[in-house]
Amino acid sequence: MLTIDPRRSLLLVVDFQSRLMPVIHDGEIAIRNTSRLIKAAELFGVPCLFTEQNARGLGSTVADLAVEQGPLFHKQFFDACREGGFLDRVPADGHIVVVGCEAHVCVQQTVLGLLAASRKTYVVRDAIGSRHPENKETAVRRLQRHGAEIVTTEMVIFEWLQTAEHPRFREAIALIR
Repeated sequence: MLTIDPRRSLLLVVDFQSRLMPVIHDGEIAIRNTSRLIKAAELFGVPCLFTEQNARGLGSTVADLAVEQGPLFHKQFFDACREGGFLDRVPADGHIVVVGCEAHVCVQQTVLGLLAASRKTYVVRDAIGSRHPENKETAVRRLQRHGAEIVTTEMVIFEWLQTAEHPRFREAIALIR
């Protein structure tokens, strides 16, 4: 199957931290789309996993995101996969949907680590950010070259939804409008 399977999905929310977000280009858009995905994940029973990079320096996850929706993994490596125990939390046969900041640092290195560990990975282009747009775009191109699927928030929600007959259809559509 080429679409994202909600039964196999994990939403990985990378480093949306309070001291970092004020300098992220279009950061409010990335936060808004990530919030939509967290709500959609809750609707469809998709687990979430949050990371924080050096929380003492960069602060905790921004208040706009419901971090209580999933476990929080603290890290020092930019690539979360290098941290002991991280890959144990990421299903080997899962569809890993990745959002976060910065696109060209922690998101990119973590996605490359997931790909190296043979995880099927989807990067949500409108829910990632960097301080400078060219860094984000370069990371997106690089990740796509290495096998990550590049998707959007709406693509993920509709693929998790699968059918207009889904019992949570109206709730899911409300997240997009």
